[in-house]
Amino acid sequence: MEIGLKYESTTVVSAANTAATLGSGDMDVFATPAMVALMENAAMLAVRDHLPEGSATVGTQISTSHLKASPLGASITASAELIEVDGRRLTFAVKAWDEKGTIGEGTHTRFVVDRERFLSKL
Repeated sequence: MEIGLKYESTTVVSAANTAATLGSGDMDVFATPAMVALMENAAMLAVRDHLPEGSATVGTQISTSHLKASPLGASITASAELIEVDGRRLTFAVKAWDEKGTIGEGTHTRFVVDRERFLSKL
């Protein structure tokens, strides 16, 4: 796995991903859990094509700040860049922004797992 792998995921703020809908708040703005999910999605996709056959990554930790609210209709992009590889542990720098600038940033950790073995433990 090569440090520097990057990916960007994009969504639009809609009724489905607001704080009011997801229950993380009571206003129709982009929800923090939706921002975190978009960051995780970008990290997962950054390395997906570089994994061994039968492997996947699972998120285990995220440390992020949500700096600014985004209204309905705003386009949100999250980026993830692989910054550290320690065995099966992958660390990413993550960031999210809308048309007006940065809305969140932080770090995210994922582990490479064997899909079948992982699911057999559930």
